[in-house]
Amino acid sequence: MAELKNLTKRSENYSQWYNELVVKADLAEQSAVRGCMVIKPYGYAIWEKMQRQLDDMFKATGHVNAYFPLLIPKSFLSREAEHVEGFAKECAVVTHYRLKNAEDGSGVVVDPAARLEEELIIRPTSETIIWSTYKNWIQSYRDLPILCNQWANVLRWEMRTRLFLRTAEFLWQEGHTAHATREEAEQEAVRMLNVYADFAENYMAMPVIKGVKTESERFAGAIDTYTIEALMQDGKALQSGTSHFLGQNFAKAFDVQFLDKENKLSYVWATSWGVSTRLMGALIMSHSDDNGLVLPPHLAPIQVVIVPIYRNQEQLAAISEKAEAIAADLRKRGISVKYDNADNKRPGFKFADYELKGVPVRLVIGGRDMENNTIEVMRRDTLGKETVSCDGIDGYVAGLLEEIQKNIFEKARKFRDANIRIADNYGQFKEIIEEGGFILAHWDGTPETEARIKEETKATIRCIPDGFDTTPGVCMVTGKPSARRVLFARAY
Repeated sequence: MAELKNLTKRSENYSQWYNELVVKADLAEQSAVRGCMVIKPYGYAIWEKMQRQLDDMFKATGHVNAYFPLLIPKSFLSREAEHVEGFAKECAVVTHYRLKNAEDGSGVVVDPAARLEEELIIRPTSETIIWSTYKNWIQSYRDLPILCNQWANVLRWEMRTRLFLRTAEFLWQEGHTAHATREEAEQEAVRMLNVYADFAENYMAMPVIKGVKTESERFAGAIDTYTIEALMQDGKALQSGTSHFLGQNFAKAFDVQFLDKENKLSYVWATSWGVSTRLMGALIMSHSDDNGLVLPPHLAPIQVVIVPIYRNQEQLAAISEKAEAIAADLRKRGISVKYDNADNKRPGFKFADYELKGVPVRLVIGGRDMENNTIEVMRRDTLGKETVSCDGIDGYVAGLLEEIQKNIFEKARKFRDANIRIADNYGQFKEIIEEGGFILAHWDGTPETEARIKEETKATIRCIPDGFDTTPGVCMVTGKPSARRVLFARAY
């Protein structure tokens, strides 16, 4: 039990706390392949809940799922110049299609006679392969819009990796849509960003700031990149979802044209948008504490655990009958419940384990509870306990889960809001950035000044934010005119 709870404190070493928690809570572990991870069943169960909810939200907005190839011909990446430049250093290349036994019997070797005529790239993202396919699907305005999404894995060669936050291979969804007009495509990009923000706040309980990326920070090949930015407990920002207005760049690269209503040939307008298993890292770092995970009930694989405390098998049988009845009532309300009557672990170990894994509500029934028709309720967000009547416990717990969801969000929102500060000059900015958090400051709009700030402070412009001060001013660095304040932070 001590080993379960023996987490490094966030205040001592936040990075080590995170790495330990991911492993000890059975979310993921390093794999035999450098830079790749194994997502363990409990971690994958959380990802599945994210995936299921997002998938429902995509389908509610008219999107359908498809699947496109893992391997992309190298020539495809050359067609959109900015795109290939943005991803060239991260690509894994397949050059041969066969192995053979080594003549000296030492194992298998690549067969030199099996070299591919054209190398294949393991997808770092799928714009190129999808737009080569869309060329076959689109002839007329009647074929538009196309609103496709795929759930897939991608590979971006990373040398410095961290479970969930940055791995060579990761899981994600990528939406790719085609439209007849610029306005429709821009509306789609904004609409999907709003879907991500809705998911982050109402399911992950993670407050986000919406905005548009600067030119140097936008997606390779995009005209505009919209983003949601969240603040982690260590004061660093995490980009938690992006939506890209691609204009006609990919349509022109792959010659995707359509006959419009006036019978004229036009290039299609495009978007792409995605979130990944990086959201798992965001979930952990937004809410968890020195005791382990704190999961919002809307995404917890186990929302309620029931643990019996008993002296003998006869007492266990009576408690189990009561516990199973409570579990059945909770399940009727759509609540996921685990009744843990395993006899190979002591109650104290179970308590520590479920606390570590962030189960939102723990119910405990003992002999005295059976006599009094009561049950002990513990909520993971505050670690508060109370003893309540078993009568109507299903309704009580259902209400408590919603209260926990709101409380977790409010705690994160208050932390975020308390850590958004204003800097009016560069000296002040440099002082504040050392403390962490978001900074609103004026910037002259040039990539040169943006690069200087990044080099000197390690802070980047996270976005030009929605809903914040749009009053013109002067750049904190150069004194040149600034259209409005932008959002800075150090980031993952």
